[in-house]
Amino acid sequence: MDRAELAAFLRARREALQPEDVGLPRGRRRRTGGLRREEVAALCDMSVDYYTRIEQPRGPNPSEQMLAAIARGLHLPLEERDHLFQLAGHAVPQRVRRGDHINPGTMRILDRLEDTPAQVVNHLGETLKQTRMAVALLGDETVFTGRARSLHYRWFTDPASRLMIPERDHSVQSRLLVADLYGAYVRDGSDSRTADLVDALQAASPDFAALWREHPVLGPYCAPKRFQHPKLGALELHCQTLVDPDQSQRLLVFTAVPGTESHARLQLLSVLGS
Repeated sequence: MDRAELAAFLRARREALQPEDVGLPRGRRRRTGGLRREEVAALCDMSVDYYTRIEQPRGPNPSEQMLAAIARGLHLPLEERDHLFQLAGHAVPQRVRRGDHINPGTMRILDRLEDTPAQVVNHLGETLKQTRMAVALLGDETVFTGRARSLHYRWFTDPASRLMIPERDHSVQSRLLVADLYGAYVRDGSDSRTADLVDALQAASPDFAALWREHPVLGPYCAPKRFQHPKLGALELHCQTLVDPDQSQRLLVFTAVPGTESHARLQLLSVLGS
């Protein structure tokens, strides 16, 4: 680990970013360009002290998870993310459908959707980043570990994951999730993380195994989705999807038709919080 070079690299990238680049207000008292350390720490979901010690440099050797969080927080492209891992003494992450590094352009869009439920998910249904409104709507989906990171896995193995969807829609949701995973499996092949997830689901869920044998394929259009929020009640939302084929990720944005009861209830999310 080259602590001095790592610190210099992080300082340079922090100072090159402007508040507007990451969806933050500039404020009147900002005398110099670039982001403050506390702002970067918040973007990376880590303590200010931890980030500061890495940048000074006098901190610990950051783990791969911490480096991935820093790369997302600083909006690093893949080449710079790989360089960051090398400076910290870690192997460069595999690029082929790793699915955990968010494209800087996608991050910039997400940063500007703070008043909208939106989140980035990868090809395995793992949620990588959510807006505050998405957490208020769906709960914090980034806290899960292991196979439970995948919504597909949780849906078929954890009954609590189905509480937000009305029971009459469960069969449709199950088929959609299996079809989505089937498409990823066809692209990735039998020697992939997708195949491992499929094998685990077939062993854990007879329902999944039965649907998988049907080889379901996603259609071109996804109808509005119904939710049963514990505080807001029934919601009918549209999910607009922006696909990043290089990263095998999707930016999901949840909206309601203006003038409807669902639209009025969705406005209350900012009041309710998470």
